[in-house]
Amino acid sequence: MKGCSILADAGRRRFLTGAGLATAGAAVATVLPAEAKTPPSAALVRYPATRLANVKDLKVNDPMDVAYPDADAPGVLLKLGTRVPGGAGPDGDIVGFTTVCPHKGFPLSYKTADKTLNCPGHYSRFDCEKGGQQIWGQATQNLPQYVLRVDAKGDIHAEGVDELIYGRLSNVL
Repeated sequence: MKGCSILADAGRRRFLTGAGLATAGAAVATVLPAEAKTPPSAALVRYPATRLANVKDLKVNDPMDVAYPDADAPGVLLKLGTRVPGGAGPDGDIVGFTTVCPHKGFPLSYKTADKTLNCPGHYSRFDCEKGGQQIWGQATQNLPQYVLRVDAKGDIHAEGVDELIYGRLSNVL
C-alpha cells in the first residue's frame, strides 16, 4: 500500500503545480497591455521623406554614396540586379544601407563580387541581398537598412531606418 500513496502524492503535487502555473499565466495575460502580448516588430523609425536619387542614376552593382537621415549619417544606395526582400523600384532590387559598422563605427566598403558591405576594423560582413544581415565578424546586429519608396518619376525617397544607427542613443534626429 505504501507504493500507492507515494504515487498519489506525486500525482497530486504535479496536478497542483500545473494548476498553479496555469492560473499564474492566465493572470499575467489579463494584466499585460495588448502591446506586450504581441511579438515585437522591427525597430523601424520613420523620418521625413528625403529624396536620395533617381532610378536612372543607379547602375547595377555600382554603389552610390548618400547621406540619410541627416548629413552626419553616411550611406549607400545599391541596384543589385535581382529582386530582394525589402527592395524598392520597378524591379524590387534597389536597397539602401548606412555605411557605418554597427560594431565600432568603422566605415564600410562594398564588395561587388559577393554584394556585401565589409568592415576593415574587425572584419564584419553584411549581406546586401538579405537585408543587411550580418554574415561574419564581431558586430552584434544587422546593418541598418533604409525604407525606400520610388515615386512615379523614378525618384528614390528614404522614409525610415530599421535598426539603430551606430553612435546614436536613439534614432531620433
